[in-house]
Amino acid sequence: MTDRSTIEQHIAAPVVPAKRRFSLVWIVPLVALAIGGWLAFKAIRDKGPTITITFATADGLEAGKTKIKFKDVDIGQVESIALSEDAAKVMVTAKMIKGSEVFLTDQTKFWVVRPRISGGSITGLGTVLSGAYIGIDGSRLGKPASTFTGLETPPVVTFDHPGRSFKIVADSLGSLDIGSPVYYRQIQVGQVVGYNLNEKGTGVDIVIFVDAPHFTRVTKNTKFWNASGFDVSLSAHGLKIDTQSMVSIINGGIAFDLPKDSGPGKEAEEDTTFHLYADRNAIQEKRYTIRTYYTLLFDESVRGLQIGAPVELYGIKMGEVVDLNLEFDLEQKKFVAPVTVAIEPERMSFSNREKILKIFNNDPSLFIKTMVERHGLRAQLQSANLLTGQLMVNLVFVPDAPRATLTTRNGVQVVPTVTGSFERLQESVSRILTRLENVPFDQIGNELQLTLKAATATIAEVGNLTATLNSETAPKLQTALMELQKTLIDVQKSLGANSPLQYNTTKTLEELSRTLRALRELTTTLEHQPQSILFGKKRQPDE
Repeated sequence: MTDRSTIEQHIAAPVVPAKRRFSLVWIVPLVALAIGGWLAFKAIRDKGPTITITFATADGLEAGKTKIKFKDVDIGQVESIALSEDAAKVMVTAKMIKGSEVFLTDQTKFWVVRPRISGGSITGLGTVLSGAYIGIDGSRLGKPASTFTGLETPPVVTFDHPGRSFKIVADSLGSLDIGSPVYYRQIQVGQVVGYNLNEKGTGVDIVIFVDAPHFTRVTKNTKFWNASGFDVSLSAHGLKIDTQSMVSIINGGIAFDLPKDSGPGKEAEEDTTFHLYADRNAIQEKRYTIRTYYTLLFDESVRGLQIGAPVELYGIKMGEVVDLNLEFDLEQKKFVAPVTVAIEPERMSFSNREKILKIFNNDPSLFIKTMVERHGLRAQLQSANLLTGQLMVNLVFVPDAPRATLTTRNGVQVVPTVTGSFERLQESVSRILTRLENVPFDQIGNELQLTLKAATATIAEVGNLTATLNSETAPKLQTALMELQKTLIDVQKSLGANSPLQYNTTKTLEELSRTLRALRELTTTLEHQPQSILFGKKRQPDE
């Protein structure tokens, strides 16, 4: 026990160093953690928005490769492509760069850029080698959005393009299309950017965009017309062809201008609605406030008469045809063609225009009523174009026409009608054709053939007779001509200037002249001194 205690006393107590609170080994993971945190923070800070775009198909798109470009600058990339739940569309998820949020509003448009041919132009040829990409037309207007519906065709005008949009109302689209040009005095100042049927489906609403500064020329009084193709007119000045350009002939177009004698008016605002006229001439027609309707009952064919055909008086348009039909008259047991026309009295000029128009406003039918009952006004069909067979309604004054009054039919006044000149021409032609059918052409042909045979035989006999005369009569005729020539020579010698006959004739004429002078003197003497025939001529004092 003692030894053990001694040994324990001689053994020194162990020295335990103080434990360090921080080791340098931890610096590495801490630095790595800090860098990772910073990178994570930076990634979160620089992370762009994720958007979803819906397209009809994924043609040309590829996940991880297809870019989204704004003005040819990459601002995003397609990450995934999937079908929608109903498999009717394609959902494209794309990652956008930081800062693109300002363009991602509900007004922003997306479309796939690929080679296209439309409106007479070719776009997207650069994607043949580089591949398709998604284009974006960013707009700062509107509310922020992350889901978009892609366009099937690129927008014609981008948001940053200066100009103004207008709405054009037309009956039909015709040859117009997106990208069709808009002209002002044959200079392209805009284009068609969209169209769709109106709510009732009775017409087409066309949206056009007019570039700056030309949109200021569109005013409240501006008229738009369809400039597609070309207009051909034949007048006293010759043939006239009117077109805006070769592009409008092929792809269609719209033109606008102010009508003649029209002031510019107030500048039109954005999305102002205008009517599309058929052609340039249509914009010159005035709009009339007084319009009266009449029915014309024709018992002849109205083939070639169409709605819109003019109603003319002395060659001046007074209205147009607005409706035509075919009915059976039970009382007269025949078919009639009721034609409804609209007459616009304001088309005429009057010495006291305001007073007359006031009367027309009170009784719009007064003019036609007076002309029918007092002056024999009647309506008739007349050919408007012999080549196409189109008809028009012509108002004529018929001399000594039976007295007539305006009657009413289904609430519309009826104007009396007369047979048109074209119908009379048809009747005359029909009568001529009937007479021609009664002509016995076969009998005449047979008789003519017999006559020709007889004439041929006669001509042959005349030929034989001529040959006989040539052989037998010619020598005798030659001898007679020689004898006649000798006789004429003898006559010439007898009547020559130095011939005795000529000398004696001259002397005889001189004696006859002296005798006539003597008789003239005798006649004068007897006229002044008739007694001289008994007592002789009275002598003069100087004799």
